[in-house]
This record gives sequence, C-alpha cells and structure tokens, in this order.
Amino acid sequence: MDSPTRAGNGYRIVLTGGPGGGKTTAADLFRRELGDEVVVVPEAATLLFSGGFPRYDDLESKKAVQRAIVSLQKNLEDVQKAHYPDRILLCDRGTVDGAAYWPGPPDEFFETLGSSLEAELARYDAAIFFQSAAVGGSGIEGGNPTRIENLDQAASLDQQLMKLWVNHKRMVVVPHNVSFFKKITFGLAAIESIVAQLKMRM
Repeated sequence: MDSPTRAGNGYRIVLTGGPGGGKTTAADLFRRELGDEVVVVPEAATLLFSGGFPRYDDLESKKAVQRAIVSLQKNLEDVQKAHYPDRILLCDRGTVDGAAYWPGPPDEFFETLGSSLEAELARYDAAIFFQSAAVGGSGIEGGNPTRIENLDQAASLDQQLMKLWVNHKRMVVVPHNVSFFKKITFGLAAIESIVAQLKMRM
C-alpha cells in the first residue's frame, strides 16, 4: 500500500529551516538541475504576504495568519500532486513550520488543525533543514521582501523549527557556513542524495 505522501511515482521532500537559510535558492537551483523530474511548491507565506494579506500584532490575528498559511500550503501541495503525479514535490516549507510561528505552544497549533505533529511529519518523505545564517551571526538579507525577522528572531525560529523537524525519520541538516556557495553546494548534494534514496524505493 502506498504511503500517504506518495504522489503517483513521486515523493514529497520539504526544505525547511529558519529565515535566511538558503532553502528557496537551493530549491530553484535543484529544479534547474533536474528539470521535469521535480516540481517546486512555493512558500505559502510569501505568496500570501506579497499578495497583500494583512499582518497585525494581536494574538488572534497572528493565529488567523498561520491558519491561512497552512491551508494554502496544503492546497498548493495537493494541486501540484494532482497535476504532476509522477514528479518529486520539492516543498519550500511544510505544514509543520506553522507550529514554530504560532503564538502559543505547538500542540495548540496542531489541535487547531485537527491534526498532530506526527501526522504532519508523515506528509513528507524527507526533510532537509537549512540552518539560518542568523545562528552564525551572519545577515539574513536576501531577495524576499516579505521577511520581517531580525537576527535574534530568525535564530530563535531556527531553533524552534529544528525541535519540530528533528522528529522526522529522514531528516538531513545543512549547517550554516560563512561561505554561502559551500552551504548551497552541500545542500544540493543532500537533496540529490535523498532523491536517489527515494528513487530506489519506487
């Protein structure tokens, strides 16, 4: 019986980590390398905020934002899965990430979704964690105009995300490196290795 994350003959890999980790760059580069074998699922939060979705600081608004993000994330994945059943889905963040951004304990986030950490982890066949540059004190400025976190916030989010994703059965960490080129090279090799492992299971 197929696992719930299977998409035809394809698999679902999530790229995650704190802000400024290089995951979006890695996803784009890997898509260029593999072409039709891979389809990238874009980051839901970036799509929402770049489209004008409001951000407010009160508790209920923050919760509403995270509910909207995870709903969009799931539907983006489902659309790509339906349209490209035999491709590997490379997801720029996953549904688990919302628990780190939720203004309350992670369990409350999953309860709100009517789900659990274990169920959301099981959506993905593998997780590749790109550690934020903030953990090394490096800047996280980049090409994403919707990013609002400072270095301390980015480092904290990185730690919270790590605590969640470390529970995944197939997780690889791409550590911070003062050389972004070396980090991305390591990350691409990690993605390539995971893809090779998953293909052997097909």
